[in-house]
Amino acid sequence: MSIWVIIPVKPLNRAKSRLESVLTPDARARLSEFMFRRVLAAVKSTKQIAGALVISRDQHALAIARELGAHTLQESGNPELNTALTRATQVVIGWKGSAVLILPADLPLVTAEDVAAISELGMFDNTMVIATDGAGDGTNALFTRPAGLIEYAYGPGSFSRHIARAEAAGARVKVYESERLALDIDVPADLEAYRILAPEVDQATAPDNVS
Repeated sequence: MSIWVIIPVKPLNRAKSRLESVLTPDARARLSEFMFRRVLAAVKSTKQIAGALVISRDQHALAIARELGAHTLQESGNPELNTALTRATQVVIGWKGSAVLILPADLPLVTAEDVAAISELGMFDNTMVIATDGAGDGTNALFTRPAGLIEYAYGPGSFSRHIARAEAAGARVKVYESERLALDIDVPADLEAYRILAPEVDQATAPDNVS
């Protein structure tokens, strides 16, 4: 039974606008690309994963995905995360994928061990595995078996909404707790936490890029 990872990617050169007080536009673009590459690397090195599908309207992001061996899907129409993820999931279902794991592109500490552990938790049918962010509000990883088990509800408060939808569908719900997955980079405090947890961080996020 095949597990596919779906990674939605916003245009890299316009990402992380909430970091504009501490990072230049070029630094924000480099940071976004660095994190995206890290997520893809973790996915590609996980033996339980059949493949990765990147959906984006950014041609540069799609080129990076293909360079790293991922499949790509051009996002079209008005940008809306839940719509994009639904479309990507339908593609995976068409490829006979039995489960999907959705990972944001801004999880700089995610590892292959995290991806494998979530996959193991979701080994039984009619199961959702979810990981939240540091605030316990958003969804930083969402695994469903089968693919398309629930309607996606990303946005503020998505963690509780996804759990409610899975329970309404009669699915098993498992919460994966991970300090690594809890960290996504949205605001300056997140960036500082990243530097503390990963002092060897690439030059894309080093202090000399702070404006």
